[in-house]
Amino acid sequence: MIEKITVPEIVKMKQRGEKITCLTAYDYSFARILDEAGIDILLVGDSLGCVVQGRENTLPVTLDDMIYHTRAVVRGRKRALVVADMPFLSYQVSKEQAVQNAGRLLQEARAEAVKLEGGVAMRDTIMKMTEVGIPVMGHVGLTPQSIHRFGGYKIQGKGKIQREAVWRDALAVEEGGSFAVVLEGMPKDLAAEITGRLSIPTIGIGAGAQCDGQVLVIHDMLGLFQDFTPKFVKRYADLKGVITTAVKDFAREVREQKFPGEEHSFK
Repeated sequence: MIEKITVPEIVKMKQRGEKITCLTAYDYSFARILDEAGIDILLVGDSLGCVVQGRENTLPVTLDDMIYHTRAVVRGRKRALVVADMPFLSYQVSKEQAVQNAGRLLQEARAEAVKLEGGVAMRDTIMKMTEVGIPVMGHVGLTPQSIHRFGGYKIQGKGKIQREAVWRDALAVEEGGSFAVVLEGMPKDLAAEITGRLSIPTIGIGAGAQCDGQVLVIHDMLGLFQDFTPKFVKRYADLKGVITTAVKDFAREVREQKFPGEEHSFK
């Protein structure tokens, strides 16, 4: 196993035909567990707005929020590449602002790359960021920060016009200098075509099995977040059930004076 995953190594994984694994992480404890389990990329996603902060979408998440959580994740990993999401309005106002804010994520939070949403409109911004040495992961298709424009979390690329738009976005992300791109919420055949055309790795989420890698929100795959479950999520565990049982057992034993026992007490 590779001692440390780097940006160039992620690109080489596509070239070698190796699938890339990516999961979100928001704190030290989960980062350490996922890293020790061999996950390649830890994405500090702005999805923390929903699964950690309890907000209805990702738009209220701030740059300070992202810096705080990224710092915690970095402390917990040794091998994985840490990528931090750039939150809404931290990169759209100007290229200069984008460089400055991405720089904070690398300098203050110790992220090794940033992720931003958008294709054609973000090409020059991505180019400016990569020119100064900031590794960028793109994100096209269903972009959660644009939910109001889309009218909700809707699959992108279904009709001919939308399909061509997603294609243009994906190509623009590569032209801008991104080292990888997330393909979210699109027909699997479109994602497969894009994956075959691009030289950079594609990381799919609701985009079929032919992408170069896959990403899921950790709270979704472990059954910790149940406000809503997208079609593309597979639950690998029901930790909510496990935690609920443990908490009920604790409460019962406290009420019945069974905890703490002698073995948990000092003399």
